[in-house]
Amino acid sequence: MPELPEAETLVRGLRPSVVGRAIDHAEVIHADVLRRPAEEFRAAVRGRAFRDVGRRGKNVILELDADGVIAVNLGMTGTLLPFSAPPTGGAAPTHPAVVFHLVSGGVLIFQDTRRFGTVEHLSSAAWAVRSAGMGPEPLDPAFTPEDLVSGMRRSRAPARSWLLDQRRIAGIGNIYANEALYLAGIHPQRPARSVTGPEGHRLHEALRDVLTRAIEAGGTTIRDYRNAEGEPGRFARRLRVYGRDGEPCDTCGREIRRIVFANRSAFACPGCQPRSRGRR
Repeated sequence: MPELPEAETLVRGLRPSVVGRAIDHAEVIHADVLRRPAEEFRAAVRGRAFRDVGRRGKNVILELDADGVIAVNLGMTGTLLPFSAPPTGGAAPTHPAVVFHLVSGGVLIFQDTRRFGTVEHLSSAAWAVRSAGMGPEPLDPAFTPEDLVSGMRRSRAPARSWLLDQRRIAGIGNIYANEALYLAGIHPQRPARSVTGPEGHRLHEALRDVLTRAIEAGGTTIRDYRNAEGEPGRFARRLRVYGRDGEPCDTCGREIRRIVFANRSAFACPGCQPRSRGRR
């Protein structure tokens, strides 16, 4: 958390606010979010203008003029907040890590409460190499159900773990992996290679469905996530299994269970997601 829908929501909110604006200087408040010395980072971005704002997986990509990008991984609690002027008082972010002071007088602030996120300047070529190491985008029309099934059939990992591996598919985190597996009727601990062709097609459809609906709702806020306007996402109320352990399943009424494996919680309905192959 944040995952693909939260990053995409940020991108759409940031684009009209920062594209075409130039960086006067970068103020580094917490250098531990950087991947290079603070002085090198400040020098690399000084005077550069934002050409575009995009997304790759869970990363917000701030494209710079001439060459290079600022790649922002949101970690657990990161977000990017634009302001037309430096905020003060109650409007000021409580945990700013990097502040981009813009030539126009406004600012773009990377806030990260727990500071698991990263802010990194890369050349365009270096970013292309990094991006190539990630899996396909699940909402890309070129990513087919057959691609998903083929990838899963080569893995012994649990289905939930496979979906979380950014080398296999980009942008999926624990929230949307659990939700998609529920919609597809696949237990999170089932081996990925046991997923049948029809199940894989349902999972492909479920991934696209839940991600699209989450983007439309502005993402999911469990605790800290805020969009570019500082507002929480609205998808939490639509979650079917994630965080709902002990509650009845909306479909069959059985109690949703929390399962811990690979050091992370998963959520499943024992009626709709049996451990053995096959739906219900």
